[in-house]
Amino acid sequence: MPALDGATIRQISVVCQDVARATAFYRDQLGVRFLFAAGPQLTFFDAGGTRLMLSPAEGDAAGTSVLYFLVTDIHAVARRLGERGVTLVGEPHMIARMPDHELWLAEFRDSEGNVMALMEEKRPV
Repeated sequence: MPALDGATIRQISVVCQDVARATAFYRDQLGVRFLFAAGPQLTFFDAGGTRLMLSPAEGDAAGTSVLYFLVTDIHAVARRLGERGVTLVGEPHMIARMPDHELWLAEFRDSEGNVMALMEEKRPV
């Protein structure tokens, strides 16, 4: 079986309590590009080439994956999201010094209470 080394994420399913509310959040507050809805319980977005699927929990499914949105100015994006009513968990902060950059994160909650994050790789100029 081949390893997943080098594989890219094509789609991420986000479990929602209220798909309509989550659709409005991702489209209107986060500004993720809306693709289409497949009935009232399934919505798709394009986040920089990765497809996000919003759907209700099925069977024993619970929780969600954390989505990390790569941005180029984490402070400005966090401020803009806060102005749109997004609940930030904390201010942008550096979490690691890598050999060629600093890794910064800023966590926030979506309309369903899931923790998501902004991520920036700050490189010296």
